[in-house]
Amino acid sequence: MAVGDKTKKQKKQINKNYRLAVMEENSYQEKFALSLSIRNIFLISSSIAFVIILITSLLIFYTPIREYIPGYDTTKIRIQAVQNLDKLDSIMNSLEKNEQFIKAFSRTINGQDFLNQYENSKIKELDITDLEVSISIEDSILRKIVEVEDKFNIIETEDDFQAPNLISPASGIISEGFDFGKQHYGVDIVLKERTPIKAVYDGIVLFSEWTLNSGYTVVVFHKNELISTYKHNQSVKVETGDFVQTGEVIALSGNTGEFTSGPHLHFELWDLQGPINPEDLIKF
Repeated sequence: MAVGDKTKKQKKQINKNYRLAVMEENSYQEKFALSLSIRNIFLISSSIAFVIILITSLLIFYTPIREYIPGYDTTKIRIQAVQNLDKLDSIMNSLEKNEQFIKAFSRTINGQDFLNQYENSKIKELDITDLEVSISIEDSILRKIVEVEDKFNIIETEDDFQAPNLISPASGIISEGFDFGKQHYGVDIVLKERTPIKAVYDGIVLFSEWTLNSGYTVVVFHKNELISTYKHNQSVKVETGDFVQTGEVIALSGNTGEFTSGPHLHFELWDLQGPINPEDLIKF
């Protein structure tokens, strides 16, 4: 019974009205009055809080104000993150290629075996006899038209740009040609000692020192990541970091280093994929 009376008393207290009045201080004349109860105060406060939360949420979701909230990503940030990931992936691929090239180049300079990452490629297993190719008359006509137009095309192709007009480093007889299977990654040119050795193209000297296996060696970096190497020289005429021009004398031929059996120049061409047959690009 006491519990019921207490509950009724609380309900009456909640529903009990209060009067909020504003009066003039001197005359006590009532200027403004408002009838309130605990329930009304709670409902009004809740409504005001809900409206404030709603307006704030709308401002955050539909206006640029959200960009100033810590931890909230924007479209610009997401686009920049994707671009950064693409750049990072490109940099990692470039670093991997450069690392492969540097390792292979260093091993070759030191007379060690070159490990070609493409040597065991599955491309070698492709049998072109299994391919069914049917060329229509229209295809043949289109090929002829393109061939005729290409004769008058003055735009330099990518392959031509990667293989500039290289000159021969020296005039002589090639005693041993390029042979990837025998790990002979260049050509041997028989020369008299102290024959001038010329740079095959403009470039920067990456290496100009004595090595145990190759004697005096010069390495020149050319455009489009093409590198030329000159081994077994009697002396060098350039230093690391020098800029050389096409036809400039960079060394004098000789018979230095352990891997030589007579006066000659061992000449190599490299790109990021590995060694290139110099006779494909240069007329000796």
